[in-house]
Amino acid sequence: MTIRSAQAADISVILKLIRQKAAFDDAMNACDNPLEATAERLQRTLFSGVHSGDVAPFAYVLLAEADTELAPQVIGFALYSFRYSSFRAQPSLWLDDLFVVASQRRQGIGTALLQRLIEIAQYQECSHLAWTACVDNVPGVRFYQKHGAKIVDQRQRRLYFRLPVSYSNFVAIPSSGSQGSTAYGSS
Repeated sequence: MTIRSAQAADISVILKLIRQKAAFDDAMNACDNPLEATAERLQRTLFSGVHSGDVAPFAYVLLAEADTELAPQVIGFALYSFRYSSFRAQPSLWLDDLFVVASQRRQGIGTALLQRLIEIAQYQECSHLAWTACVDNVPGVRFYQKHGAKIVDQRQRRLYFRLPVSYSNFVAIPSSGSQGSTAYGSS
């Protein structure tokens, strides 16, 4: 298995995974918002910038690929962005989606994606990772807690998680000068 940063050529795969994640959320009544993502919006906000001259994308995507005989098959993804705290003068990593296709769960893929996110957060000197999950996603909640995340708030059926970033086991991600490639954890 390989974890890599998504590229513009991966738009259709990213959209397919977002649709699968939306179906997963819908099955738990975990999301009230309609799915409005399109390939064009993803292209503009993840890879091109909304306005000409934009440098940084609004969010980043990691893809988990299984090595198969014919070609790598994408089996999971993480979509994340950075927030900044003026009080801490430090960024944090916001995890919007972590999803592994049903047939590939419980094989370490989610753990590998989360570990790469932790490495990225360490590299970017983030204070913590944060995200939400539906209270009904019991396997997901157990997974997050197993990896050290703490529930810091609950609003109705939405749990708010925080995972502090430890620098005791920091692994530097070599930078190639491009934030969208090696610096954010491509393999």
